Amino acid sequence: MIELAERPKTISGATDDEIVARVLAGEVAAFELLVRRHNQIVYRTVRSILRDDAEAEDVLQHAHVAAFQNLAQFRGGSKYSTWLVRIAIHEARARLRKQGRFVELVDTDADGAPGVWNMRMVRDPEKETGSRQLGRILEELIDGLPIHHRAVFVLREVEGLSTAEVAEALDVTEDNVKTRLHRAKAALRDRLTERLGAAAVEVWRFEAPRCDRVWAGVLEAIGAER
Repeated sequence: MIELAERPKTISGATDDEIVARVLAGEVAAFELLVRRHNQIVYRTVRSILRDDAEAEDVLQHAHVAAFQNLAQFRGGSKYSTWLVRIAIHEARARLRKQGRFVELVDTDADGAPGVWNMRMVRDPEKETGSRQLGRILEELIDGLPIHHRAVFVLREVEGLSTAEVAEALDVTEDNVKTRLHRAKAALRDRLTERLGAAAVEVWRFEAPRCDRVWAGVLEAIGAER
């Protein structure tokens, strides 16, 4: 077992390739840096496929273990994160097949154009509660997308991978990525509009207690004038 205290602190700024080389050379504790560095992108990708927090976390752990066991096979032809994501996606697909709910991520349509609608979350300490609520709404909306659209959206828009990197990770063409992203954004835009429209009646509701307070104030003012 690798103790956290053994983690090298002098290589925190090293590239993935440099860390891989050091792990392969016997500096096993350095692998923790790769795990922590790429946990988020792998978890989000797998979560977009499985739609289950606990299972996504389990796949995340499995992917790291598999990457460590097969680290010598990583040739550096692509980014380590892309290689790791591919391992995780493979495991997630296997689990979907086993559960009988597998939907093939590969499709053949490529008639769409890249979308222009971007979602960028900006954290504001004064609006943290609202941000969390918005985050939950977005998670629900993304969960409602078809599986091949979810994965592309998360990798491209949430994690910021390039079209080429997403195509490599999912083993599809760049045109497929662009089409799926365009359709994912369109679907999210429509669903968000529908969700907001349904919720609009709840905005700035003038509830009875507030109405009572206003009337009490008016009544007091009127009585004072009489």
